[in-house]
Amino acid sequence: METASKSSRLRSSKIDHAQLPYTPLLSNISHPRPTRNTVTNAETSGVFCWNIATYALREAVNLTASFSPDSLDEFAIANLAKTPSRIVNNVPMVAASPIRFECEYHSTLRLPGNPPMGSVDVVIGKVVGIHIDEGVLTDGKVDLEKVMPIARCGYFEYVVVRGENVFEMVVPGGKEMLVGLEGSVKGQKAMAGKEGEDGDGEVNSDVAG
Repeated sequence: METASKSSRLRSSKIDHAQLPYTPLLSNISHPRPTRNTVTNAETSGVFCWNIATYALREAVNLTASFSPDSLDEFAIANLAKTPSRIVNNVPMVAASPIRFECEYHSTLRLPGNPPMGSVDVVIGKVVGIHIDEGVLTDGKVDLEKVMPIARCGYFEYVVVRGENVFEMVVPGGKEMLVGLEGSVKGQKAMAGKEGEDGDGEVNSDVAG
């Protein structure tokens, strides 16, 4: 499967410590294996990367969901090209994924299973770097019609987000709550009295590696 990114432009952002968002990483555990490699790697190294799963990458997503021996490279199994992380060390990212997070490990919550089903590990990470392919932006915002992210539902079914299914609703509330829900770095800095300052939270454009 061809996995090279169609766009050669990437927007990258190192996140200001005051603006650190969090992201969860879910991992299903099956007996007799006590944990999955992804969880073990995040816990032992203290870092991990999250790559958005898209419709174009659906077959690769399915291949990497299998339980494979530690000695096998899942990038090779799924025929995925790697791109290096820029903030955390020695963690490759999926080059064809249009949105990628670099994360510092925070904690793991293990939800007990109901035998014979295994448990579920919820790994929480602090996002310290964000990379967005400019090809999925419209007027500076992530355009889900271009990204076409997928999510796993029940049974063996998945769903894909398409533009005609996206709608917007603004939650009633004060400015502070709305800025937080929107995830606006500029708005948060303005509220903190930092508007106009240069900082690590600013997005800069560079050429993708």
